[in-house]
Amino acid sequence: MSVARLSYPHFGVFEHPRDEDYLTVMERSVLIMGDAHAVLDAMPAKSVQTVITSPPYWSLRDYGIDGQIGLEASVYDFIDALADLFDSVQRVLKDDGTLWLNIGDSYTSGGRTWRAPDKKNAARAMDQRPATPEGLKPKDLIGVPWRLAFALQERGWFLRSDIIWNKPNCQPESVRDRPTRSHEYVFLLSRSERYLYNVDAVRGPNDRRVRTVWDVKTQPVPEASGHFATFPTALVDPCVLMGSNVGDVVLDPFMGSGTTALSAGLLGRRFAGIELNPDYLEMTRQRLLKHGFVQDRVADEHVAISA
Repeated sequence: MSVARLSYPHFGVFEHPRDEDYLTVMERSVLIMGDAHAVLDAMPAKSVQTVITSPPYWSLRDYGIDGQIGLEASVYDFIDALADLFDSVQRVLKDDGTLWLNIGDSYTSGGRTWRAPDKKNAARAMDQRPATPEGLKPKDLIGVPWRLAFALQERGWFLRSDIIWNKPNCQPESVRDRPTRSHEYVFLLSRSERYLYNVDAVRGPNDRRVRTVWDVKTQPVPEASGHFATFPTALVDPCVLMGSNVGDVVLDPFMGSGTTALSAGLLGRRFAGIELNPDYLEMTRQRLLKHGFVQDRVADEHVAISA
């Protein structure tokens, strides 16, 4: 899926809490360091057109920051924590807004309380792992994506589509008693029954409408060394184009390495990226600057929206 890009380079960087109204702050693109719950509660209602995000996966990474999501003792607590946060997301989303949610699955630990280091990905090593969740068995596939999708559906979200992100260059696995996993899910959810969806903004192979299996290779991001959960711009671009118009606000409450901000900005949208980890926020800032974005140094300076 190829797309044409526009330049939208200006952004501000802030730390929550702020004295001024977030409505003023969000007249430009922004990176905000702070807890997602607190920032979302301070943002104006119905100010975001679409949300594109990939939350931390359960029990797969320790990002070493207080307040992080993903290390809950129970997968059910993890699902509840994410569902609570997406309640806050729903408040800031416009009535015709959408949520594009990338989430991966995991297996029960099989009784192990640690994860061995991986030569190709040091971030996979963990010195703690939760026990096998109640109702599951050792080595079970947990089904996290669908558990989360159904939890959001129960809380009022419209579950509109499950998209398979097929990774042609997926990482190999050492397991010998099941197929190597080469896909993740992207769920399309909406706040209302009718919502903005630019059906012709992106075309698939042979100029067909976009289907539910997307072949997108994983991409190394040199600027994101130390953050191994990056998703590629080729996965985010179609979500931006189909879920928003030029000048709209695209939100990522788990900004990480900044792919959503990068994609949205290059496609002429404003972005609001929330990140709890200051190292990752700086990583995103540097990544945007490397791609030609301009950071506004004066906090109160108004930045005109232009495509």
